[in-house]
Amino acid sequence: MYCEGDSWGCYMPMSLSLSRIEPDPIKRVLQLAAESAVVIFSVSSCCMCHAAKTLFCGLGVNPTVYELDREPRGQEMEKALSRLLGSSQTVPVVFIGGKLVGAMDRVMGSHINGTLVPLLKEAGALWL
Repeated sequence: MYCEGDSWGCYMPMSLSLSRIEPDPIKRVLQLAAESAVVIFSVSSCCMCHAAKTLFCGLGVNPTVYELDREPRGQEMEKALSRLLGSSQTVPVVFIGGKLVGAMDRVMGSHINGTLVPLLKEAGALWL
């Protein structure tokens, strides 16, 4: 388990291995997103990122989390995420089943309208 502040989470922050990833930032993001059922690109001090991680953990999902502020090329990846989203807001960015869901507004919208859990089941992140 990972401790963030006073709360315990269900995820482990992942570190990028620069030898195994694509040099192009967009391709790198898409490669990492395809490696796990749920991937969150985050910044460790971001409250919305914490909310996204807490939401998935509360649903019983163990997301793969990349803390971009702790990565040597994290700023490049944030810019790539911004281009993928078509928005200046970059984190948190969530991929489910290798597909871009979006930033927190899209994730919460999916949760509220009932489409998030089926997406998670389809990706193999939830079994019940």
